[in-house]
Amino acid sequence: MNGGGAISRPDDISVRRLTQADQDFLREMLYQALYVPQGAAAFPREIVHQPEISRYVEDWGRRDDAGFVAMDERKQQPVAAVWIRLLTGEGRGYGYVDDAAPELSIAVLPDYRGRGIGTRLLERVLAESQSAYPAISLSVSADNPAVHLYRRLGFELAGEPGPSLTMIKRFVIT
Repeated sequence: MNGGGAISRPDDISVRRLTQADQDFLREMLYQALYVPQGAAAFPREIVHQPEISRYVEDWGRRDDAGFVAMDERKQQPVAAVWIRLLTGEGRGYGYVDDAAPELSIAVLPDYRGRGIGTRLLERVLAESQSAYPAISLSVSADNPAVHLYRRLGFELAGEPGPSLTMIKRFVIT
C-alpha cells in the first residue's frame, strides 16, 4: 500500500520537468535505480556518494541535463523520475557508448511500481530527446525485469551481454 494511505489512480499522477530544486529527490531516485535482486541485501545509502554513482546526479541542471518527475497530486509528492545526462571522458558512466549519447536513468518508488508510471516517463524523455541526440544509452542488470520494458521501447544491446547490459536507443534522423 501507499504508506498506509489510499492508492493513487493513474490520473492522479502528473509529470513535470526536473529542476535544480529536485536535487535531493534525484539523489533518492538514484538510490532507487540501483537494482537489488529479490532476496539480496540492499546497498548502503551512502553508495550514492561514490563518484562513479554520484556523477549521474551531482550538480543537476547542467546545460545538457534533462528529465522529468512524476508527481502524486493527491499527496503532493514526487514518486518517480527519469533523466538523461551526457557523461564523457573520465566522467563517463556504466552505460557509456559514445560522447554524443547521454545516459538514461530511471526510478519509481516501490509503492508506485507496476502502474505504468515508468513507461510514461520513458516515453516522454525519449520523445523530447530524439531531436537533440542521435541515441540514448543505459546500463541495466541482465536479470532486471526492466530489460523487457527497454526492449519494448526500442532499446537494443550495445556490445557483448554480461551481468550488466549496455543498451542503446537510436533515433531516426529525418
